[in-house]
Amino acid sequence: MSLEAKFLWFFFAIACLLALASIIGRMLARRATSESSVSTIENLNQRVNAWWGMVIIFFVSYQLGGHATVVLFAFVSLFALREFITLTPTPLGDHNALFSAFFILIPLQYVLIGTHWYSMFTLLIPVYAFLLLPAIAVLSQDTDAFLERTAKIQWGVMICIYCISHAPALLLLDLQGFQGQNALLLFYLVFVVQLSDVLQYVFGKLFGRHKVAPLVSPSKTVEGLVGGGLSATLIGGCMFWMTPFNFWQSLLMSFVIVAMGFFGGLVMSAIKRSLSAKDWGTMIKGHGGMLDRMDSICFAAPIFFHLTRYFFSAA
Repeated sequence: MSLEAKFLWFFFAIACLLALASIIGRMLARRATSESSVSTIENLNQRVNAWWGMVIIFFVSYQLGGHATVVLFAFVSLFALREFITLTPTPLGDHNALFSAFFILIPLQYVLIGTHWYSMFTLLIPVYAFLLLPAIAVLSQDTDAFLERTAKIQWGVMICIYCISHAPALLLLDLQGFQGQNALLLFYLVFVVQLSDVLQYVFGKLFGRHKVAPLVSPSKTVEGLVGGGLSATLIGGCMFWMTPFNFWQSLLMSFVIVAMGFFGGLVMSAIKRSLSAKDWGTMIKGHGGMLDRMDSICFAAPIFFHLTRYFFSAA
């Protein structure tokens, strides 16, 4: 099957699923009577509407080519870092370091991806930025809570730029027998992550009784994790036709994506709780902020990228 055929089948299937979800959501909204059920159905419909928007954006970016996808994720990192810094206020002494993060590191990181400079892309932030950001901040001579302030900026840059950038970095991989089809890997990653989040939410609402970590994320349940996670893993395994993997390899990769996505959501929820915030922002109606949608991808993308490169690279 050609790349275009795979791509069209994939987006046709997504459109059908979203259309079905929209119809069911409208039907449930008419039948909902209690305040809690109305709120739940309203939130679900808002999520479906947001997914429609995200699918359309991905579709357009794919049609415009790989560079457009890289630029799209650069803006995702920009908005995500903005939300992170907004919830973790920084004093005047850190403004030069923040300027470097927003206007030097984000463009440079994605230029490296766009030019397929793998060695520098993987080192820029964990080595050079890690050392240079505190070096820039220390020139302000503000030593009050310096370690805490520096760690916040470094953590924000790692999560919002470095980790997220591994998603479009899938486009630069040279995979055995899969040349020119890397965009499908990106869609595979995003789809499995988002599907896992949705199914965990649905299974949790329907069958959830036991909380995984109630003090961190009250909405995450064992039943949601097991039911939604295993369902997403199985569906991901069945999507092997759009990857360089066979069924069992795709099943294992999906399991890794689901597991890392779950921990990503849990860790980012812990950070929000420590900052007394429910959401990272209000950018996406029904979802919260950009970082609320990307929290699972932050953890899943780097692991998926390096596993794929290590085991399936053509070189």
